[in-house]
Amino acid sequence: MSETAQRLARAHSAEGVAFSVLVAISFSHLLNDMMQSLLPALYPMLKSSYALSFVQIGVLTFTYQLTASLLQPVVGSYTDRKPRPYSLAVGMGFTLCGLLLLGLASNYPLLLAAAALVGTGSSVFHPESSRVARMASGGQHGLAQSVFQVGGNLGSSVGPLLAAFIVLPHGQRSVAWFAGAALLGIFVLSQVGHWYKHHGMQRLARLAKRGTAAGESHAHPPRAIRGAIAVLLALIFSKYFYLASLTSYYTFYLINHFGVSVKAAQLYLFVFLGAVALGTIVGGPLGDRFGRKYIIWASILGVLPFTLLLPHVSLFWTALLTVPIGMILASAFPAIVVYAQELMPGRTGTIAGLFFGFAFGMGGVGAAVLGALADHTSIEFVYQVCAFLPALGLLAGLLPNVERVHAR
Repeated sequence: MSETAQRLARAHSAEGVAFSVLVAISFSHLLNDMMQSLLPALYPMLKSSYALSFVQIGVLTFTYQLTASLLQPVVGSYTDRKPRPYSLAVGMGFTLCGLLLLGLASNYPLLLAAAALVGTGSSVFHPESSRVARMASGGQHGLAQSVFQVGGNLGSSVGPLLAAFIVLPHGQRSVAWFAGAALLGIFVLSQVGHWYKHHGMQRLARLAKRGTAAGESHAHPPRAIRGAIAVLLALIFSKYFYLASLTSYYTFYLINHFGVSVKAAQLYLFVFLGAVALGTIVGGPLGDRFGRKYIIWASILGVLPFTLLLPHVSLFWTALLTVPIGMILASAFPAIVVYAQELMPGRTGTIAGLFFGFAFGMGGVGAAVLGALADHTSIEFVYQVCAFLPALGLLAGLLPNVERVHAR
């Protein structure tokens, strides 16, 4: 075991929160999602360079999201049965290959292949890193998920800045320069893999045993669990369909509707993605403190007034409204993942793979559908339609109260 992994083990041999492990996995998430966010940040440049339609932009996102979404539940289910501590580093290797191809691609089919490789890396990384976060949580599952997920949100928010100040001035080939970040991620995840192999599994087993003793296992009948999972997936649909309208088409909306420059549009996108990161870090601890069901309900339904206003205001108010929209929407996801893991204890990887995969899939389907809608109507009409999606948050009222069952 390497010296770095030994320090992790010595520092966190107790049952408390393994913060250095959480920081390592969050930092890796930052690197992973920073590299992946380069793809949508490049859309305006790729659209003009390759004369792409909005449908082709949507298909590019759909290809990336499809490989990420379909494989994630498979990876999570497999590693629930046969843990693979070093699979995280392998997943980062796929992202490295996709990034290099994205920088060197000379036609649309190669762009699709690069998007598929990046998506495959994501499909391995997310369910396994979510498992590591739970291993390192010390029982504070919401906090651990928030720390892990905020790394990804920070990485996603940095992507547009990198595109604005590095990729746009230097061209598509400069994307390959970020291979160094992927190599750094492989190194860090190898150290996390050492900790996972020698200490993480024992911690997770003890937490699972403690949860079973506390009455968490089989607290709800299977039919109620299936219904709750269906409601959670519907909420993920509303959240990520709406987020797809912003992450994929917000820059186009600003350019077309307000006439801002491409560089300025990337900066506005950075503001929105920064708000998403802030909402993510807040959502998990609030769920630990007040109950995850109420955070889920408030975070999705509570964004509705802001989304309804967004298509009808000036540039200043558009930029301002995206801040509460990003914060409130993002606060739901850590609570949703942990809530589902508590409904089905012992299926950590499967649940993480299902929800991360479904989230990616809905983002991809949303990008393709909304791209086609924008081509046939207008980008402004897309935001008028999507404004009503958060109303699905009313479904959160059907969720059982997990915390009450655990207390009983």
